[in-house]
Amino acid sequence: MDKLKNKVAVITGGNSGIGFGIAEAFRKEGAVGAITGRNEATLKSAVDALGAGFIGIKADVTSIDDLENIFERTADRFGKIDALVVNAGGIVDGFPMAAITDVTVENYDRYMDLNLKSAYFTVQRSLPYLNDGASVILIGSSAAHRAAPGMAIYSAAKAAIISLAKGLSLDLLPRKIRVNALSPGSIDTPVFGKIVPQEQLEQVKQAWIAITPAGRQGLPADIGNAAVFLASDDSAFIVGTEILSDGGLTNISLMR
Repeated sequence: MDKLKNKVAVITGGNSGIGFGIAEAFRKEGAVGAITGRNEATLKSAVDALGAGFIGIKADVTSIDDLENIFERTADRFGKIDALVVNAGGIVDGFPMAAITDVTVENYDRYMDLNLKSAYFTVQRSLPYLNDGASVILIGSSAAHRAAPGMAIYSAAKAAIISLAKGLSLDLLPRKIRVNALSPGSIDTPVFGKIVPQEQLEQVKQAWIAITPAGRQGLPADIGNAAVFLASDDSAFIVGTEILSDGGLTNISLMR
């Protein structure tokens, strides 16, 4: 269990859900480093669970000052960074996903700021602190490939993330920094409670299971294991591409 032994990692949004699953998988493989989040309580709980090899940094990834603080503090504590997981994103609190007829300019800007702009500048601000040959993992989504009601802006942002993996890899070839996208499908995390009423939660989960060829929702550990692969030397020849960890949701149809 040492694929990431002595490697320094930063996982944004590592305090819960998929991000915490990735941080756990990294720790198990020997990595140390930092996780970030906006919620102090969940950040502390996550750091306590991960142990002494990880620190928690309260940060809003839409703030450039906060991004710079993340990388300065991580480098001061652990040295240069070997793996960056750009995971923070998703639902914007107070701004529900909606159809184009109901979306305001502020709603659009908030979703793009969190799910696209922040990812771009997270990578940009990390560059002085990354080792040459580092791995950058952008968390995309199967939503980039499948339209769903009310999700056009989010899906477009995640499609752009997949494109960024290609363009940023090209920009960073001189430093041999690999950028790849890792796109989850339906993952069993607390995010479902933000999207649907509690009384409909189980029904919605079962609906996702019904259209997922693997016959289940994914777990944060599933995404964590895929991220370990992309952060490790096992994926040294994988550059500028997307790995779908979605139980076949995108590429296999269950229609009869």
